[in-house]
Amino acid sequence: MTVVAGDRFYTADVFTGQAFGGNPLAVFPQAAAISPDRMQAIARELNLSETVFVLPPETATGTRRLRIFTPASEIPFAGHPTVGTAFVLAAIGELSLTGDTTAIVLEEGVGPVPVTIYAQGDRPVASELEAAQRPLVQPISRSLAELGAIVGLTAAELTVPGWQPATASCGLPFSVIPVRDLAALAAARLDLGQWEQTLASSAAPQVYLVAGLGSDRLTVRMFAPALGIAEDPATGSAAAALGGYLVAGRSLPDGEHQWAIEQGAAIQRPSELTVRVNLTDGQVDRVRVGGRSVLMSEGVIYS
Repeated sequence: MTVVAGDRFYTADVFTGQAFGGNPLAVFPQAAAISPDRMQAIARELNLSETVFVLPPETATGTRRLRIFTPASEIPFAGHPTVGTAFVLAAIGELSLTGDTTAIVLEEGVGPVPVTIYAQGDRPVASELEAAQRPLVQPISRSLAELGAIVGLTAAELTVPGWQPATASCGLPFSVIPVRDLAALAAARLDLGQWEQTLASSAAPQVYLVAGLGSDRLTVRMFAPALGIAEDPATGSAAAALGGYLVAGRSLPDGEHQWAIEQGAAIQRPSELTVRVNLTDGQVDRVRVGGRSVLMSEGVIYS
């Protein structure tokens, strides 16, 4: 059976340094001949949170153009596909490393996304994106009781002094919902009926639960039925949005602020992300999200 370059793909576990952790990702590094309909069919077949199709850049400053598909739809931006694709392209020799750090630009639906690839010797080990859009954070009008019903928690379990639910976005919107403690976070279960009544048709249907607010180490869970994702092991776009949420309305000094984010343990895919937010004159001027990745497999699509 003949295999052409566009049919070949690679998978990686993203936001982890260990195989079989993090968020799995499929990358088709030479996808110029694949139609959008076939891209969607492939993403549905592979059934990962996201599948990325890599195309030649359309601008003089771009390194590659990415099209990102969940099993249900194409999306304009996502974190683990961005950092994971940069890692995969370097790991398979599609991109040349320029030393301990290599700067590239990936063109996505939200615009150009700068990415830094970090290497040890001649081997990539991690990557970090800079969000193309600055965070937009807005209050949620729903009550704690309504939001709690979506995830099987009480209003008391969503009561965190000093923190309120909000929508947050750096290109993909999330409903950020504070959770009282790790026990409540572990007990959360998405109720699709309640979600359909309350958030499905909203501007931010993705549900992002956050515990540990007020510390520099947070634990999160993310449910995205609108994207065909029951629960995501690691969500870089949500981490970028969370960076904006963490500084919104806070009297923080200018400079860099950093948080570690743990995700995925509830579904046996432990992940760790880092989000860094830079403030200048009290305003966000950079949001960066990064982590390690592991190359896992290589395959081909025959049909």
